[in-house]
Amino acid sequence: MSKEVDVPAFRSQCPVAASLDLLGDKWSLVIVRDLMIGKRKYKDFQDSPEGIPTNILANRLRKLEGDGIIEKRPYQEKPVRYEYALTRKGADLLPVLQQLALWGHKHIPGSWSPPDWFLNAKPGDLPQEK
Repeated sequence: MSKEVDVPAFRSQCPVAASLDLLGDKWSLVIVRDLMIGKRKYKDFQDSPEGIPTNILANRLRKLEGDGIIEKRPYQEKPVRYEYALTRKGADLLPVLQQLALWGHKHIPGSWSPPDWFLNAKPGDLPQEK
């Protein structure tokens, strides 16, 4: 018996448009970036300089988990609290973020210079769920 997979609806079969349907909002790639630099807990994401509102953060974490980009696991039982990690699918976004960082640094005055460790990293170097 075959298992049905819930596939999200996309605007088109164009891989750029479909990728943007998953990740093209203002916050998702910022959360992925934070995971790549070692942030794991809800408070860690809130402390990022971009100042993501809590309701949007909760929504994006659920969406990224549902899309298989991240996984959550409890790190505390009473009360239950979760930490987040990239999946292999999420870690594979590293080259995308590296290129966005390089482009932004080149074309957006005043943007930070991406650190060498980030530019030289490979997806397999990132902490992630198995």
